[in-house]
Amino acid sequence: MTNDSAVTVYVTYEGEPGVRFDRAYYVEHHLPLVMRHWSRYGSTGVAAFFPAAEQAGTLAICECRFRDEASVDAAFASPEASEVMADLPRFTEIAPRRVRALPL
Repeated sequence: MTNDSAVTVYVTYEGEPGVRFDRAYYVEHHLPLVMRHWSRYGSTGVAAFFPAAEQAGTLAICECRFRDEASVDAAFASPEASEVMADLPRFTEIAPRRVRALPL
């Protein structure tokens, strides 16, 4: 059974080969930080994806799942959002891009 009101936000990091992106830190520290802070607002899960080969373009994708639109808005507007965003320099200098995905 699917939740028709569920929302997925994709956070992407674009760059050239060799640009610093610490995958281990991202998976082991940043994503748990996101879940620790945003699960109370309706985040239901996160997953990280990386390209199989080093190349220019997308270096990382994070799939952030939320209960509904209100959950997304609450998480990104929460007091904890500043701590989540302040963690970025620990794994990259790349500015993340966010897009909300809609089910077909």
